[in-house]
Amino acid sequence: MLKISTLALGAFAVGTSGYVVTGVLPQLSEELSVSLSTAGLLTTSFAVAYAIGSPLLAVALGGWRRRPLIIAALLVAAAGNALAALAPNFAVLTAARIVTAVGAAVFTPAATAVAAELSGPERRARAAAWVFGGLVTATIVGVPAGTLLVGPLGHRGVFWLVAGFCALSAVAVAVAVPEVAAPARVTLRQRVAVASDSRVVTVLGITLAASLGVFTVYTYAAPVLAETVGAHGTGLSLLLFGYGLGGAVGNVVGGFAADRYGYRMPLLVAVSGSVVALSALSALSALSALSAVHSTAIAAVLLFVWGVSSWGFNPPVQRRLLELSPDAGGLLLALNASALYLGIGLSGVVGGAVLDHAGIAAVALTGALLCCVAVLIQVLSGRRAALQPTR
Repeated sequence: MLKISTLALGAFAVGTSGYVVTGVLPQLSEELSVSLSTAGLLTTSFAVAYAIGSPLLAVALGGWRRRPLIIAALLVAAAGNALAALAPNFAVLTAARIVTAVGAAVFTPAATAVAAELSGPERRARAAAWVFGGLVTATIVGVPAGTLLVGPLGHRGVFWLVAGFCALSAVAVAVAVPEVAAPARVTLRQRVAVASDSRVVTVLGITLAASLGVFTVYTYAAPVLAETVGAHGTGLSLLLFGYGLGGAVGNVVGGFAADRYGYRMPLLVAVSGSVVALSALSALSALSALSAVHSTAIAAVLLFVWGVSSWGFNPPVQRRLLELSPDAGGLLLALNASALYLGIGLSGVVGGAVLDHAGIAAVALTGALLCCVAVLIQVLSGRRAALQPTR
């Protein structure tokens, strides 16, 4: 268990690297003299680099031994965060985020595969979920902690802390994780061929639309919650902690529901939950009759529900992909990760455009509408499957 927990610790480190910008966005905007929409592009640069880099780097580094590869990935992430702490301007900070994303894109699939290999066939799914839980924990602890610490430390101090944690995680992996054999090489052409199945394309479309909807709001959570309920500092950290706590619950419940009921209904419920929560959050600022205490309490409930929903959709998606092609499951999950991070990347652009043209109050509603697209894709794919003759 120590070996798997060490890999989960590394996932927490790279997850915090990816999401920490959310909590420090207002300070970044002010200190670097850029607009909120421009600062949000830091999420875009990280996510797009991850989405593009994950399949390409998996092919390029497929022959590397796994433990040195994981250690190197964590050190690259540490270097990216250190560069972010030293960045004198927005352009260098953007480059630093891309470097960090390269480390994360290599670490996550490699660590998940190693965890599965070390656990044996009967516990592979649980081991992979345990590593993925490190990413969820980043939203529970890492992002709120960054939000809380940015006041006394500034955004540079927060990036230094994350850099140090990535480096310590690399040391922990070197000490606690044994070597495993490198997997068989998979070409980029093989990866593309796997995605030619229309059912796979449908699932990836759901992932893309849902992640775009969720992260259009999450990327700008700090200004959205400041506008909606006047949340700042500790209050904002507690609200983001509630979202992350909901994410942990959603990850567990989503996996249990997918195993028990199949992928279709849990997926539909999860994405629909995000639609409801974000729609209610967008309406909250208009309810002037509510006191600040009441509106904050309602926002806390909505963020918890949103966290459950937004992280609960991933286990059913993964189950569906593994059902479609068990032999190519690793490839399909890598493609799904690329779709997820492409949605995260586009969210910075979409959310920034909404901020500039419609204002902060419209961001949550836009996220809800994008999640509606994911619901629509799921419903239409279900009807199409029901109309197809059985063989």
